[in-house]
Amino acid sequence: MPSSSAGGSSSSPPPAAIAGNDHPGGAPTTTTIATTTTTTTTIATAAATTGASPSSDEDDATASRPPPPPPPPPARNRRRPLRVLFLSSDTGGGHRASAEALAAQFRAHYPGTTYDLLDCWTDVESSWPYYTIRDAYKSLSSSPWKWRALYHVSNNVAYAKLADLHSHYMNEDLIRERMEGMDPDVVVSVHPTMNYVPLLAIRRISEKVGRDIPFFTVVTDFGSGHRHWFNKDVDKMYLASEPIKRIAQKVGGVPDEKIVMSGLPIRQDFASRADSLGGDRTTERGMSHVSSTKSMLGIDPSRRMVLVMGGGEGVGSLSDIVDELYAKFRTQGVDATVCVVCGRNEALRADLEARCWDEVVSRSLRSYESLRSRFYTKVLSMHAHRSRRIQLALDRAAAKAAEGRDVAERPGDVRVVPLGFVTNMADYMVAADVLVSKAGPGTIAEAASVGLPVMLTSYLPGQEAGNVDIVLNGGFGDFCEDPETIALEIACWLQEPELLKKMSRKAMRVGHPHAAEEIALDIGEMTQRWMERNEDRKKGVSGTDGP
Repeated sequence: MPSSSAGGSSSSPPPAAIAGNDHPGGAPTTTTIATTTTTTTTIATAAATTGASPSSDEDDATASRPPPPPPPPPARNRRRPLRVLFLSSDTGGGHRASAEALAAQFRAHYPGTTYDLLDCWTDVESSWPYYTIRDAYKSLSSSPWKWRALYHVSNNVAYAKLADLHSHYMNEDLIRERMEGMDPDVVVSVHPTMNYVPLLAIRRISEKVGRDIPFFTVVTDFGSGHRHWFNKDVDKMYLASEPIKRIAQKVGGVPDEKIVMSGLPIRQDFASRADSLGGDRTTERGMSHVSSTKSMLGIDPSRRMVLVMGGGEGVGSLSDIVDELYAKFRTQGVDATVCVVCGRNEALRADLEARCWDEVVSRSLRSYESLRSRFYTKVLSMHAHRSRRIQLALDRAAAKAAEGRDVAERPGDVRVVPLGFVTNMADYMVAADVLVSKAGPGTIAEAASVGLPVMLTSYLPGQEAGNVDIVLNGGFGDFCEDPETIALEIACWLQEPELLKKMSRKAMRVGHPHAAEEIALDIGEMTQRWMERNEDRKKGVSGTDGP
């Protein structure tokens, strides 16, 4: 049964790899999608094919796969109910959250639609090591060096070739049997490990039952992606950024006509809030909506608000960041509310509620030189562009110290608000002036959709490194691991309103708040066309092989 999920995280490096074969193109280079608003949204794809090819030879299994269906004719009825099968796994919350966001749009635009979520490795009696993927993610994501090693090994083309053969041999029959029993009209993969074998299975099911069942991949990574995502035999692939598109073409050989630049699918409440902001939180309309949202949440609209999310970070790291934010805001005279999303971590929430904040300030009053020496130690391995803005913040702090203003004449009025499991995250992101979070793709996409500047504090090596670049190159945030430096830079941001406005506008340019709706409408229209062609074929109507 489908279930709801909140939050955004990223995918796990799988022990099974995804590769693909050539298959005839058949999608137009530009797809126009009519939304429920009065406007028409166009998702444009590149017009020329690069000719990129996969880096491994075809194996016997892939060479014998049934051919994919040809492109369908235009739909006659675009509002019939669908049976949608999502392929996902709970390796982080982002995959399921994306599936749920898409499912909500299918049900809104195609009344009567039903959907299922299938984990091809744990819901099916798959072999070792496939059934361990979900549990392995929890362990590996808390150990960055192990994650880095597995990610890069599994992203190797030779490994991918062997993993394809093994996963096909061990699991394809089981997966095909389960998928056939679910009888979908369309299959949508939102997980990197569920493209190669499930696609092969659905093509064989189509051949057996005599009807075409389209297969789409929605890549839920933002700035970088594992090669397991990119199978050029899918009917269409939905991508969130140009860096991901380049990887899809180079690593997977995915042709331009199958690529749709859509943005990352996020929940509808973010799209609604983006509309309420008028597409820009820095305008009079946008600022008015931010102020009213703060009031609705019980936050003083006259104060800045910083939203802190832990994600995959440990209690110690998150707790230290909150301590430093409180201390820096107090000593620099910044009036602010710090909302801390503790999720289901009741121990952290209780600890923050009981904390003596005066002691926090006294512990934090250290010299600038101490901070500076620690900063240089921290960033020796950091790319220059990632440390540049942090250095600017330190330079501002040095100037203050030289003028005798290292501690403000009036202490800031700071309130720390620990939150439990938040179901109205869109409201909190609208109310916030800055988000502090790990570099999960879903979280970044949600923040960008409502123009929220971001301070990233950690990322999973390999997989999430590209997400950091999306924020830095987009100009709407920064990355730092040191809690004191994080707090120092955010304090500088909050004291420079024009800088925050500039970052906010840049974030809105990166955001795609209506991506889930656009993707669902695009997939839904194409699926309707395939369904109608299947019906015509069953009735013996000729001339239905394509436009």
